[in-house]
Amino acid sequence: MQKKSSPKPHGAPRLAPRQVRIIGGMWKRALLPVLDAEGLRPTPDRVRETVFNWINHQLGSDWDNATFLDLFAGSGALGFEAASRGAASVTMVDSHGPAARQLEANRDKLKAGNVTVLRADAMTLVRDLATRGQRFDVIFLDPPYQLGLLTQILPLCRALLKDDGMVYAETGEALPFEGEAPDWLVGWDAIREDKAGMVYYYLLEPQASAA
Repeated sequence: MQKKSSPKPHGAPRLAPRQVRIIGGMWKRALLPVLDAEGLRPTPDRVRETVFNWINHQLGSDWDNATFLDLFAGSGALGFEAASRGAASVTMVDSHGPAARQLEANRDKLKAGNVTVLRADAMTLVRDLATRGQRFDVIFLDPPYQLGLLTQILPLCRALLKDDGMVYAETGEALPFEGEAPDWLVGWDAIREDKAGMVYYYLLEPQASAA
C-alpha cells in the first residue's frame, strides 16, 4: 500500500510551479524557476527561438559587443537567453520586488557576470538612462498586455538605441501598422513579425528619417 505523504507544515515555502528553459548558448537546456505571480508569463520556447534567430541575423552573430535592456524582465526568459548567447551585457528591469529577487537568484545560479538586475519602474528608468546617455543594441518590451504600457514606453525607447539598434515587442494584439499609424507607433518599422497563438511579436527599428 502506498504511503501517504505528510502534509507540509503551515508556512512551508512553495516550490516554484513553473520553470523556463534556456534554449541556446552556454546555458542551453538550463531550467530556471519562475515566480508564480499574476501576469507573469514567460515568452514561449518557440517564439524565443524565432526571435533570437532574427536578432542573431541582425547582429551579424556579433554577440560579444551587443548590449541588451530588458525593461519588463518578469521571468527573465528573454534576458537570460541573450546572456547565454554571449551578450556583452544584459540589464534586466522589474518593478516587482519578488520578481527582481528571483531574477537575482537565477543570475547567481548561472554565475552570469554579464547580467545586471535593477528593481525599478520602467517608465522612470528609461528617462533616466536616456539622460545619462546610455544606449543599447536591443531593447526587449514584453509588458503586461492589459495595461497599455507598450504605447507609453515605445516612443521613449528611440533615445536609448544605438545606431542600427532594435526593439523586440510582444503584445496580445496586432500592432496597427495598416493605414494611418497612431502617434506612438509613428517613426517605427517592423522588420520582422510573426504570431503564435494569441501572441503577436515584432522586431522594430526606427525609421531613418525619425531616428
